Amino acid sequence: MTTGFKVVGKPIGRVEGWDKVTGAGRYPADVNLPGMLWAKLLRSPIPHGRLLGIDTSRARELPGVHAVLTAADLPDVLIGRMLRDIPLLARDRVRFIGDKVAVVAAESPDVAEEALELIDVEYEELPAVFDPVEASRSDAPVIHEKFDDYGRGAVNLWSPDFPRTDDSSSNLFSRVTWSKGNIEEGFAQSDLVFEHTFTMPLVHQAYLEPHACVVLVEADGHVQVWAHNKQPHTLRRYIASAVGLQPEQVTVNVAYIGGDFGGKSSAMDVPLTYFVARATGRPVKMVMTYTEELMASNPRHSATATIRTGVKSDGTIMARKARLTFNGGAYAAYKTLGYVAGANQLGGCYNIPNALIETDCAYTNTVPRGHARAPGSPQSSFAVESHTEIIARELGMDPLEFRLKNVLHEGDPNPTGKVWKEVQAEEVLRRAAEAIGWGTPKPGPNVGRGLSLFDHTTGVGNSNAKVVMEADGTATVYSPTFDHGTGIHTVQRQIVAEELTLAPEQVRVVTVDTDAHPPDGGVGNSRTTHTAGQAAYLAAQEVRASIISLAAGLLECPQEQVRIQDGRAVVAGADHRSVTLAEIVQRRGHDEPVSGFATYESNAQDYTSFCAQGAEVEVDPETGQVHIRKFVSVVDTGTVINPLSHRGQVHGGFVTGLGYALTEEMPVEEGKVTTLHLGDYKLPTMQDIPDEHTVIYIEAPSGHTPYRGKAVGETTNSPVTAAVANAVADAVGVRVTDLPITAEKVLRGLRAGKGD
Repeated sequence: MTTGFKVVGKPIGRVEGWDKVTGAGRYPADVNLPGMLWAKLLRSPIPHGRLLGIDTSRARELPGVHAVLTAADLPDVLIGRMLRDIPLLARDRVRFIGDKVAVVAAESPDVAEEALELIDVEYEELPAVFDPVEASRSDAPVIHEKFDDYGRGAVNLWSPDFPRTDDSSSNLFSRVTWSKGNIEEGFAQSDLVFEHTFTMPLVHQAYLEPHACVVLVEADGHVQVWAHNKQPHTLRRYIASAVGLQPEQVTVNVAYIGGDFGGKSSAMDVPLTYFVARATGRPVKMVMTYTEELMASNPRHSATATIRTGVKSDGTIMARKARLTFNGGAYAAYKTLGYVAGANQLGGCYNIPNALIETDCAYTNTVPRGHARAPGSPQSSFAVESHTEIIARELGMDPLEFRLKNVLHEGDPNPTGKVWKEVQAEEVLRRAAEAIGWGTPKPGPNVGRGLSLFDHTTGVGNSNAKVVMEADGTATVYSPTFDHGTGIHTVQRQIVAEELTLAPEQVRVVTVDTDAHPPDGGVGNSRTTHTAGQAAYLAAQEVRASIISLAAGLLECPQEQVRIQDGRAVVAGADHRSVTLAEIVQRRGHDEPVSGFATYESNAQDYTSFCAQGAEVEVDPETGQVHIRKFVSVVDTGTVINPLSHRGQVHGGFVTGLGYALTEEMPVEEGKVTTLHLGDYKLPTMQDIPDEHTVIYIEAPSGHTPYRGKAVGETTNSPVTAAVANAVADAVGVRVTDLPITAEKVLRGLRAGKGD
């Protein structure tokens, strides 16, 4: 996959690694400015109610308090991404436990916390609804009475061919469908029909750094922001829109991001912090506690999926109708359509001639949901790959053979009608089955094996980069892409080093703030190596072309004869005639630097990355405990630019999926999240990780990223759950359809099977 490359494909260390391990890297919570105040939020203790009165007088009198603000002190504006529905502070009602009611700015966080206890709020409780299906009914309590007045983004939240009906509740704020063929005819042609329902819990992204920001309003009104947002130019627009400024009046400064996993792309509390800073005339810092993160930020959507599939007696799938209902929480401000788009995976990676996929998202009086790694896809993947396995077993077919009979091949439209190029679904399936030992004797009793299949596209977007050749022969890459933990700056370093024939340590990557470069789309949707990588590649190509042109003049030869190798420009066939890159720049002079600037925008999604995973588990029949013996991930990824970072993405995706499969959930009781610290929220630990996780890469003839690569960031976390669930069912005959697959659920299933 990396033949012929000198730097690309090599496992070099991370650009930002030294800063992070030494503590030199600055995160938003590390920013301290002269005169800075701390802001803290008073949050609602009830899930739904009217605000009858707020008395802040005692809090204002506390020494060290500089401001206590309620909605009455702020403009009546709403913020959001695609749907602007969340107020800066609750104005007339609260909609979930944790809703923001008032904000205090004080000399220290302790004083601010003390002031919160001095604020008196009178509520009138209103009927609440917590289940999205109940919330979607026309007689459900209305959570947003002025929904039709909310501002929309550029994307329609409703399919034009599936309009809102008279009996739809206004709590149902999004409905999107995909259709193919004739669903009624497909079921009529089927010999057997299978229907199953699956439920997926509320889970948190569990990044170690909670949401934090610092805002400074300068004397001329210009705003300086430090926030761990992976899309700084988008954040700039959100802030400007919310506070009534032009984007050019806002600077989002460079800061590290302490983990993202999809959760750090919304404006969160930055617009509110701006108004606090403006009211006090001082810079203001706001940092969530982890209790606030769990009760009031933007966790992954809980969901219910029902899939109905018609098949011929020989196992050919003829029709599939599927519905996925997301619990959207109290607000939609923290999400785009990404959480819905993943629902199209309910069709699976199969050639189904007739399909109808429907997805709803409803308001409830619970914590607002947002994006998590591969939004919507883990929910869909668990449902469809569990459903696939159940059908195969009911038909008496080997689950691998059932999948291979129906899997997508080159030229086949997927269940939503999309035709991918260079489809390698069968290849990854066969390799995963072979690696997990499919069809071979099992090593003991209560051991089972399971498979799952998934695909994820390389996301679209735009980025830019500037590459400067320095007088000492090194190169500097200026990039607007903030580091959020995946190693994109290391990838850019390797790309530029490869193109300019430099050693990696001769390339420096500098992140620039939002004033320094044109806007880019930031990080997200498995696109960053594609967009930011291509921008760096194209900018390096410009530099390379300039170097060749300048070298030809210095060496008195045609440009076609100039080769760049090992940091020198060489005349082909005359190695003694050469000039170093440093000499070229020095002779050019500092007034005209040798540099290249490139923008790159992708609008095509012709390729997808397939991933097949296999699990081998052992179940303790006395306790129901599930032990992962070994796991396999086969990734259709093409050229790997940095094996260390790439393997980290695969392993990290697996661990994310493993937590979703076995341990993680945020139970909600009458609107209240009951796991309000990480001691209760059960993340997987090293003891939960199998000793053997085999990763196999599949060659890609082409792809989006430089050097024929494909996406990997969100490819390996979604199929984990179904692989584990299928293995558990194979081991002890217990089918768990509601995540997570806890020992208690497995044990109940074992006892029920024995008639206990």
